[in-house]
Amino acid sequence: MFLAGFLNRLMHTGCLTVIDVGGRSQRFEGSRVGPEITVRLHTRALQWQLFTNPMLYTGEAYMNGTLTVENGEIFDFLDLVGRNIGWGQPDHWLQRFVTTPLRATARRLRQYNPAHRARRNVAHHYDLTGDLYDLFLDSDRQYSCAYFRSPQDDLETAQLNKKRHLAAKLLLRPGHRVLDIGSGWGGMGLHLAQYEHVLVQGVTLSREQHKLSNQRAAEANLDRFVSFALRDYRSVEGSFDRIISVGMFEHVGLGHYGEFFRKVRGLLTDDGVAVLHTIGRADGPGATNPWINKYIFPGGYSPSLSEISTAVEKADMYITDVEVFRLQYAETLRHWRRRFQANRGKVAALFDERFCRMWEFYLGSSEVAFRYGGHVVFQVQLTKTADAAPQTRDYIFDEERRRARRGAKSDSRAA
Repeated sequence: MFLAGFLNRLMHTGCLTVIDVGGRSQRFEGSRVGPEITVRLHTRALQWQLFTNPMLYTGEAYMNGTLTVENGEIFDFLDLVGRNIGWGQPDHWLQRFVTTPLRATARRLRQYNPAHRARRNVAHHYDLTGDLYDLFLDSDRQYSCAYFRSPQDDLETAQLNKKRHLAAKLLLRPGHRVLDIGSGWGGMGLHLAQYEHVLVQGVTLSREQHKLSNQRAAEANLDRFVSFALRDYRSVEGSFDRIISVGMFEHVGLGHYGEFFRKVRGLLTDDGVAVLHTIGRADGPGATNPWINKYIFPGGYSPSLSEISTAVEKADMYITDVEVFRLQYAETLRHWRRRFQANRGKVAALFDERFCRMWEFYLGSSEVAFRYGGHVVFQVQLTKTADAAPQTRDYIFDEERRRARRGAKSDSRAA
């Protein structure tokens, strides 16, 4: 009864049919034309669970096989829900019931990430076998938002676009010392060392990423110019002309933002430039989806721009450029989701069917969040002084075009 009332209020586009454990069917139809999806609930308890905490129990039910989609894939169901909730729709009633101070306290506790806990959280996701990531990422294992300059760009091209775009914002010069915080499998650091002729030090908390990054550097004969350390960013020492962090800030934790930006400021030279690339929220401060927090990214949080800017101001740094990628990550996730599905049998051989369903839900729900839910990507350029970066943005596009021409010449010589 409660779930039916909730769904009646929710649906304004398309049609959702729900079949309960007894075989009874209820149809919830919006006033606007949209997809028609049918789901089946295989336990009685699930109806109450979906009403009380849909964000947690929908994912768990799909993982466990107690919620199935009868006429499509889980993404089709998530897409329909996303169209009806969308950005700007009221929170679920239970979220409104919980007081704001209580939510804020719980959020900070979940995001308390001292070094030992941060290392454990990273291992939960990034220390899965590397074979998994080869099945859905691009050949460089870029596990962050790509940059589709054209609808015709494939994933490989869009990820290269992203690296060039970030390199342009760094204002690199040969010989610069660059720190890559959260260096992943090394793709960004290797790109900068090879094409920008800079010296790169990357740091990661993932043992798998650390091992492969240094292996890739050696194989490319770049290990004299780029190295990767298994280290928390808080323990890094030295002085760097440039600092970049791509897809790592989501794991810092709200209570550690001040610590992060103070560390960046302390490591950066007086005329240095830093660039932060992070998932964010266009709709202001919020809370991490409980299913994502429990199963995918424990301790993770996507910040609002106001939360970033407040911490930067307190660290006494300038924000010299901000760019907002809106649907770029939705497109990136669409490519990942389709690649994952094409290799689903191989994923099941590595893990099991429940793991496959968990990652289908993760990739699908993430795409929906970026397509309808107000999630975006921020690229924020930071300096210590007002004149460390140019006063206009023309240089970014000039540098990108120069890098693209240089890359085309390199490709033609290799051919």
